[in-house]
Amino acid sequence: MGNYFSINLEEHYRNNEKFLQNLNEIAMERQIQLRNQMAERQRAMEIAKSRDLFLWTTAFYFAAATGLFTGFRRTKRAYFLFPLLPLTFVNLYYWDLAYGNKIHRIRMEAEHIMTHESDMLELPCGLPTPSSVDQGRMDEEEKKKIHPPLP
Repeated sequence: MGNYFSINLEEHYRNNEKFLQNLNEIAMERQIQLRNQMAERQRAMEIAKSRDLFLWTTAFYFAAATGLFTGFRRTKRAYFLFPLLPLTFVNLYYWDLAYGNKIHRIRMEAEHIMTHESDMLELPCGLPTPSSVDQGRMDEEEKKKIHPPLP
């Protein structure tokens, strides 16, 4: 009689184990999808920021170029045109970042680093372990006991 209950419990445990594993897989897939969508949104924000910065630097470039060309026409001295060289490079850099393929080149370089220079990506002291996280948590609690927050 005891044998029947133990077999039934083992079968029930296996079914629950499969169900829990399925739930864990779904939760992990959702977490991966959430992180991916958040990363996409952050990249979109960075692209939008670079495009906005490009518009502002272009407006500055044209204002400065107009003033410098006016100074050059009045004085016929070439040193008025020298600041246009670095301003042109800065403006072209932001154009490439905002509308060119600089992001693709950066991604390709990152992939190259990840595949061929992965040793540069290692964290100092390796990955955190559960015991090191617990130790840090206990140290933080100890600091709170020593230095309580002010009311």
